[in-house]
Amino acid sequence: MRYRILGVSGLRVSRLFLGAMTFADGFAHGADAAEARRIVDAYADAGGNVIDTAVNYRDGASEEILGEVLHGRRDRFVLCTKYGVSRDPGDPNAAGSHRKNLRLSLETSLRRLCTDHIDVYYVHLWDPRTALEETMRALDDAVQAGKVLHLGVSDTPAWVIAQANTDAAWRGRSPFVVLQARYSLLSRDAERDLIPAAEALGMSVAAWSPLGGGVLSGKFTRPSGPGEPTRISSDSISEHDLAIARTTAGLAHQLGATPAQIALAWTVAHSRVVHPILGVRRLDQLRDTLAAADLTLPPDAVAQLDEAAPFDPGFPHDFIRDMQTFVFGTAKALVDP
Repeated sequence: MRYRILGVSGLRVSRLFLGAMTFADGFAHGADAAEARRIVDAYADAGGNVIDTAVNYRDGASEEILGEVLHGRRDRFVLCTKYGVSRDPGDPNAAGSHRKNLRLSLETSLRRLCTDHIDVYYVHLWDPRTALEETMRALDDAVQAGKVLHLGVSDTPAWVIAQANTDAAWRGRSPFVVLQARYSLLSRDAERDLIPAAEALGMSVAAWSPLGGGVLSGKFTRPSGPGEPTRISSDSISEHDLAIARTTAGLAHQLGATPAQIALAWTVAHSRVVHPILGVRRLDQLRDTLAAADLTLPPDAVAQLDEAAPFDPGFPHDFIRDMQTFVFGTAKALVDP
């Protein structure tokens, strides 16, 4: 496993992150405590060191299981959790990015995870009802108190992230060093603004659902079908997505890899700041996806996948692209990029 620096933090993080959202006893499509331990052990043995969870995952079971699994070796991992999604649906202050919820959520996560600090603390989802300045001040206070080392943001517009980090730089506060976003061959919207913003602001990108909810894993394109109960049903997958999955499976056959490995390798093909999050519920799934850490797709394979999953950036990006010759004239062709 190779490592990169997480944004401007100085943290050394593995190319592949491990997601713990499925960790929960008695969850139909999850990993119980015993399987979670086997998954974390195998991930660590492969050199992985980033584990991602949230205060609300499986009603807190994910954090509780992680606290047990990491006992005695917690400091070998970059432990990430999130706040913002409701801890109590009946309490209007048990959700959002405001200071009260931050304090209560953070204390809850620290207790469950059996640790005195969080390495990367994420705002889980943009909360337009809380002033951005309050959120950034409260987050920085948590950093100053030593309970949080670095900050992340998830599922938030690029302009909000840019404003937040500009505000933090102006006031001498802690910035976001990583953003989390949905990104896969089935969902390329992050290429429009989020990934370019991360590159411009010196941030890393943690890509969630890099296998498109399992559609790109190959199980839905096999002649025999999934062969096991799945979180999504085969008849709910669009023909468009199945076509992309078939192209991925075809390339996997040509390159001697698995469809999951091809899909994961594609997520890092366009930008070095991207780290896919492996969301697995069984040890064999983890072993399959870990091999993607050493897989680099040839340019023609990347081009084939891009063509199979075309992406329209929309206005103004498409307009700027199409107006280049009009704006810069024929001399544009003489200027090296």
